[in-house]
Amino acid sequence: MLKRLLHSGIGFAMLTGCATFKTLETDIPLYERVFICSGTRLDWAAIARNDVALSRFKVIPPRYPLVDLPLSFALDSLFLPLTVSAELFH
Repeated sequence: MLKRLLHSGIGFAMLTGCATFKTLETDIPLYERVFICSGTRLDWAAIARNDVALSRFKVIPPRYPLVDLPLSFALDSLFLPLTVSAELFH
C-alpha cells in the first residue's frame, strides 16, 4: 500500500511540470492554439532551442525537456482523439 502511494505521489509530482498540461491550459485564444501533440512539440522545441517555435506556445517549457519528452508523448497519445476533434472544430 505504501509503495503504491509513493509511486502515485512521484507520478503526480512529475505531471505538474508536464509540457502537455502547460500547453493545454494556456490563455491563448483558440484560433492561435496548437492542440495536436502540443506537449511533445514544446519539449522538442526546447531541446532544439527553437525560439520561434517556443514563442508560439507562450508558456515556459519544462526545466528538463528531455526527461519530460516520453511522458508528454504518452499523454499526447492518450489525448489524441480529444485534441484532433478540438483542432477540427475550433
